[in-house]
Amino acid sequence: RILFVSVDPARDTVDVLQAYEQAFGPRVTALSGTQEQLRTLTKRYRVSYGFGKPDANGQYEVSHSSAVFIFDHDGAARLLATGADSAGKISIDMKRLLDG
Repeated sequence: RILFVSVDPARDTVDVLQAYEQAFGPRVTALSGTQEQLRTLTKRYRVSYGFGKPDANGQYEVSHSSAVFIFDHDGAARLLATGADSAGKISIDMKRLLDG
């Protein structure tokens, strides 16, 4: 199961998040929250995000941490996968986690 958390609730409305879920399939859940909830979540997991300066059309970029947290069956974050990790390493780590 994959949980996707948007840090841009102003742009990622319920309809937009539902479209993400449909695009990625039934094993994906897309969520967002208030700015306060997002601050609490990002502080808890030590990740960051920010917004670029809007252009003349009001469009802006969102930057955020790219790591992926992998949780155990109890909901505890147990692994952190980054772009530097190979698919093989992530696979081995996940197998160890599942084998308990």
